[in-house]
Amino acid sequence: MKALILVGGFGTRLRPLTLTLPKPLVEFANRPMILHQIEALAAAGATDIVLAVNYRPDVMTAALKRYEQKYGVNITFSVETEPLGTAGPLKLAEKILGKDNSPFFVLNSDVICDFPFTELAEFHQSHGQEGTIVVTKVEEPSKYGVVVHKPSHPSRIDRFVEKPVEFVGNRINAGIYILNPSVLKRIELRPTSIEQETFPAICKDGELHSFDLDGFWMDVGQPKDFLSGTCLYLGSLAKRSSKQLTPASLPYVHGGNVLIDPSAKIGKNCRIGPNVTIGPNVVIGDGVRLQRCVLLENSKVKDHAWVKSTIVGWNSTVGKWARLENVTVLGDDVTIGDEVYVNGGSILPHKTIKQNVDVPAIIM
Repeated sequence: MKALILVGGFGTRLRPLTLTLPKPLVEFANRPMILHQIEALAAAGATDIVLAVNYRPDVMTAALKRYEQKYGVNITFSVETEPLGTAGPLKLAEKILGKDNSPFFVLNSDVICDFPFTELAEFHQSHGQEGTIVVTKVEEPSKYGVVVHKPSHPSRIDRFVEKPVEFVGNRINAGIYILNPSVLKRIELRPTSIEQETFPAICKDGELHSFDLDGFWMDVGQPKDFLSGTCLYLGSLAKRSSKQLTPASLPYVHGGNVLIDPSAKIGKNCRIGPNVTIGPNVVIGDGVRLQRCVLLENSKVKDHAWVKSTIVGWNSTVGKWARLENVTVLGDDVTIGDEVYVNGGSILPHKTIKQNVDVPAIIM
């Protein structure tokens, strides 16, 4: 099996974190985002994984070499000199994706879920046609492009309706596909969209099917969705009674779904949870309240601070009695002063904040 992960460019949606690391290397649940996908692909039998990038592949090369050895996969970079959309990268990587007749996976690097690659491959082979799209059910389909099936067939796709005004279905494209190499003949080497050009063409020939995703799904490319996706992921670990989670019996765990690296230090009388991820070498002071937040490696939260719906970047410090909330994001090496309030601030690396940020803003 082969796979292509659409990594793309700079990652502006997840600033200020991507000013320090390429988005695929930003830790999600204490592991680089891309590692969740590589591990799942390797478990499903993928041996060749292509990363389609147009920004700083050199930074990722060293990190990914370790994964090659650990998971027994070949990882190559397909570097775009200009952005090629979501279909062009498949054509650019044709030598690998089309080297034999076996199908290949395609997925967006921002997607997090319980990746069903093995079941997806089995379903794709069972219908024997050109492509299969993973779909997920949503409560408000009017915000998305909706997948509409043939009336007489539960999985064959008839068409796509973008942001429908009237209800036509509640399944949307989840950004995970499995395709036969013949699809590559449909794609030209130019900026082109797999959703708007390639899939409608396959649909027209009756060769495109859908596969329902069970469980959670989230595109975590934006800070608010990164936090929501973290909650869903931790909830999924809890359902499986995963030993990765910190035991809810510990006195400082409140509400469960807490993931703490063993090297982190927790002070006295803290209240942590629900839905908190604490990375390596993080230091939490006394009386700290943490809820629905992510603390990345080497960050520090001082005594009696209150942190909610926030991503605290690497090497950053939150001062005593400070209060952070409303999707605040601290980049690398940010210092929040004592007793400072930050409401939805997006603070770029190496900044010191001594005054309140009362209104959501980017602090450069």
